[in-house]
Amino acid sequence: MAVKDVLQSLVDDNLVDSDRIGTSNYYWAFPSKASQARKRTLADLTNKLQESQKKQKMMKTAVEKASVGRESSKKRTELLEELSEKESLSTKLRGELDLYKEVDPEVLEQIKTETKIAQEAANRWTDNVFSIKSWCKKKFGMEEKVLDKQFGISEDFDYIE
Repeated sequence: MAVKDVLQSLVDDNLVDSDRIGTSNYYWAFPSKASQARKRTLADLTNKLQESQKKQKMMKTAVEKASVGRESSKKRTELLEELSEKESLSTKLRGELDLYKEVDPEVLEQIKTETKIAQEAANRWTDNVFSIKSWCKKKFGMEEKVLDKQFGISEDFDYIE
C-alpha cells in the first residue's frame, strides 16, 4: 500500500505520468519531460521579467514627463497653498449646503411621495390582515378578540389616515 501512495503523490506532483490500460495501471517518467518543464518555466519567467522591465521604463518616462513643469518654485508653492485654501472652503460650503437640503422643495416633495407610497403599502397590508381575520372567523368560528389575542394584534390596529 505504501508504494501505491508514493506513486500517487508523484503523479499528483507531475513527476511521474500514469495511464490505465485495461485492468493495469502503468507509470513512467521521461527525464526530458522535467527538463522541458523547467525550460518552459524559465521562458515564462524571462518573458514576465522583460514585460516588467518595459513597464518600469514606461513608468519612469511617465514620471519624468509629469515632473516637467512641477519644479519647486515660489509661485508654484503659492498656487498650491491657494488651491488647498479654496478646496477647504469648497468642502465647508458643501457642508453648509447639505444642512439646507432639509428644506429644499424638491427633497420635501420626494419625501412626501415616499411617505404616500409607504402609507398605501401599510394600508394594503392592514387590509390583508383584516381579510385574513374575517376568513378565520368564518372558517373556525372564532371571536375577533380571541383572534387578535392569538396573533398579537393590538386593539388600536387600524388603517393609517
